[in-house]
Amino acid sequence: MLILLFIAPHLGRAQQNDASTLLKIGDAAPAFNFDIDKNTTVNIQDYHGKIVLLNFFATWCGPCRQELPRVQKEIWDKFSNNPKFALFIFGREEGWDKVLTFKASNQYTFLMLPDEGRKVFSLFATQYIPRSVLLDENGKIIYQSTGYTPADFDVLVALIKRKLKETI
Repeated sequence: MLILLFIAPHLGRAQQNDASTLLKIGDAAPAFNFDIDKNTTVNIQDYHGKIVLLNFFATWCGPCRQELPRVQKEIWDKFSNNPKFALFIFGREEGWDKVLTFKASNQYTFLMLPDEGRKVFSLFATQYIPRSVLLDENGKIIYQSTGYTPADFDVLVALIKRKLKETI
């Protein structure tokens, strides 16, 4: 019971600010470059005008492994054809070989990108995954969560759906 009291606050913290979260709701996402494949680098500002979901995970992370199938089914499968939506899944501290192998073995069809050295992750947080950050069409943070809970995930999906209806 004592262990649960210690761990429970870290399992799902949607919309909360804590010492590990560097930005808050309403803040503009920092500008950063990232590779969308081994030969193409983009900047997050290239996606202004879109609702953008950033998700940080690791292949060894149990809660990440619970969340990612839902990301595939309830977010990517439903919204990937919407030109006003973008999804970037970053493997914190993992390179191309590891993330692409993990992606293939789990039959994910969304982009799964390396974040070696926590280059992107460290702009948003100091620790804790999975972590989701949703940006509005102006690049402002409108949702953040740390950890995975079904209830927090449902809130995220509903917000994406609502924001995409507003942008049409």
